[in-house]
Amino acid sequence: MFQCCQEKNGLTDKPDIKDLTQDRLAAWLEERGIERYRVQQIFKWIYIRQVDRFQEMTDLGKDLRDRLASCFSIRRLTVQKLQTAEDGTRKFLFRLADGAHVESVLIPERDHETLCISSQVGCAMGCAFCLTARGGFIRNLTAGEILSQVRDVCRTASKNRITNIVFMGMGEPLYNLDAVSDAIDIMSDGDGMAIGRRRMTVSTSGVVPKITELGMRTRAMLAISLHATNDDLRNELVPLNKKYPIAELMNAIRAYPGLNNSNRVTFEYVMLKGVNDTPAEARALVNLLKGVPSKINLIPFNPWPNSPYECSDWETIETFAEIVNRAGYASPIRTPRGRDIFAACGQLKSESERLRASQRKPA
Repeated sequence: MFQCCQEKNGLTDKPDIKDLTQDRLAAWLEERGIERYRVQQIFKWIYIRQVDRFQEMTDLGKDLRDRLASCFSIRRLTVQKLQTAEDGTRKFLFRLADGAHVESVLIPERDHETLCISSQVGCAMGCAFCLTARGGFIRNLTAGEILSQVRDVCRTASKNRITNIVFMGMGEPLYNLDAVSDAIDIMSDGDGMAIGRRRMTVSTSGVVPKITELGMRTRAMLAISLHATNDDLRNELVPLNKKYPIAELMNAIRAYPGLNNSNRVTFEYVMLKGVNDTPAEARALVNLLKGVPSKINLIPFNPWPNSPYECSDWETIETFAEIVNRAGYASPIRTPRGRDIFAACGQLKSESERLRASQRKPA
């Protein structure tokens, strides 16, 4: 249980109340003789009315407001940089309290918006085609920092309601599953952001032992960063495959809780010129996914400076998609969004340096 003051990420400070799910906040209140129903009031103030000060929660008694303020904070992230692409995509560079940075991307659609959020500062996966991997891993985000991306984007730039959340930003979500699970619980809470669990997608490079746990704890949609159909090539593109090869990964996917024709797994497949884009690879992909309720997102490679790969030719991508489509799989070619501001898939990169926590300073 939370104490009124603790050390977090090298900083001694009041904990962020957004790190607490309803059950955990209720337990904290009940330990102090405070009615459980206050949790719903507090959640609505934080996630619906989006206040930043406990004193603004006017339907709570002054004693309770003072007590909350003495024990918790309601943290906001600092928008270090906001860029808008020609297609309307917006990329946020957020500065965290310890001086680290993460990026989030808001993708506008006709009547709703999708937000791509980060779960870690940097990434340890080392995928060969991904710019984020070049910065390495720095630390996990807390549940509150994950939620703050959604909350602060809503207040800063969202014209429509954010209806879809994708954990496809910086980091490997399954290596930070506790915080990701808590954040999903809060985002789906009817007294919080009320975003449906089936409108939240968690993408993993293939952390096999955590895949079933993800489904049991979150009931979120699953996406797999696949990119190859054989171990030799996937070892090169996604080094995690050396630890959890494709056969083990596919077994874990088939066991994902709730997987069915209306709750399909999404396979992400980045199209790399001369690497994984042949008709033979397309047929191998069809064979690999046989019997798995699937959707395949074909992703034109988004270049970044000095990248070792090129994007497949459009005709090659269309031929690949046609083979997959004829086999009965939905295989949309994902339209690159935000390429001109390096906001597209595989282009996010933290500007944080590898500073020891003791060297970081609060915002």
